[in-house]
Amino acid sequence: MRTERCRAVIAVHLLLLRGEEVSLLRRSNTGYEDGNYSVVAGHLDGNETASQAMVREASEEAGIIVAPADLRFVHVMHRKEAAEADERIDLFFAATRWQGEPEIAEPEKCSELRWAALDALPPTMVPYVQAALDHYRRQQTYAEFWPDADATSRG
Repeated sequence: MRTERCRAVIAVHLLLLRGEEVSLLRRSNTGYEDGNYSVVAGHLDGNETASQAMVREASEEAGIIVAPADLRFVHVMHRKEAAEADERIDLFFAATRWQGEPEIAEPEKCSELRWAALDALPPTMVPYVQAALDHYRRQQTYAEFWPDADATSRG
């Protein structure tokens, strides 16, 4: 018996770092985790690389220009949320250099931009993003965020 192959949705996330702080956006009016903090993120469009998607999302969401050469891959997460049918592959990149001042470039989807210490994140984080940032701090490049996985693999 053959099972169907995985058809995961792929997303990119940007850890925009200023010293020991990360830039966070508070989600608003999106229908997903509204009121909670996340990082600049978005899905891959067709026919674009992950780094191209990350550069595009940085511009669309934070109004900044990040050169592909300034992106550093730091983490990948295989994720399936209990309420979602799709599996997800989340690619996390870090950047410490960019052009422009980060701002809310999509006010219809974001109500606040703030910097937070990596070791003192707000309690209202999107859960899988919180887990990914914890893994990043521990220099772990792979994690699973899965409702049926044991707690050690989910972080």
